[in-house]
Amino acid sequence: MYHTAKVFSDQGKHVLIDGILVERPELAPHYEQVKQIFKGDPLNIVEVYCPLDICRQRNIDRGDRREDQSDEQHKLMAPDIQYSFSVDTSLHTPEQCAQMIITSIFQN
Repeated sequence: MYHTAKVFSDQGKHVLIDGILVERPELAPHYEQVKQIFKGDPLNIVEVYCPLDICRQRNIDRGDRREDQSDEQHKLMAPDIQYSFSVDTSLHTPEQCAQMIITSIFQN
């Protein structure tokens, strides 16, 4: 997926990948691989965050996820990710978060 995204990036396209940088044995070192693939190219990693207790409640409310799914994903996250920007979805609406991300990335 990242190599395909780089092809589009090399063509001057803005690419957005929605995912998490996990460190499972079959993917390790996932975060380092992403940084290497995009070395020398623009790369913004945005943290879309909310407290785990809110994630847990959202999972329950959705009804199609396990209550502990966010806890499990949090434990798999790569440590020490250098984020370009962070948004907290417990404090802002999805629209506000999207606008904050766009403004942050494209202000330069």
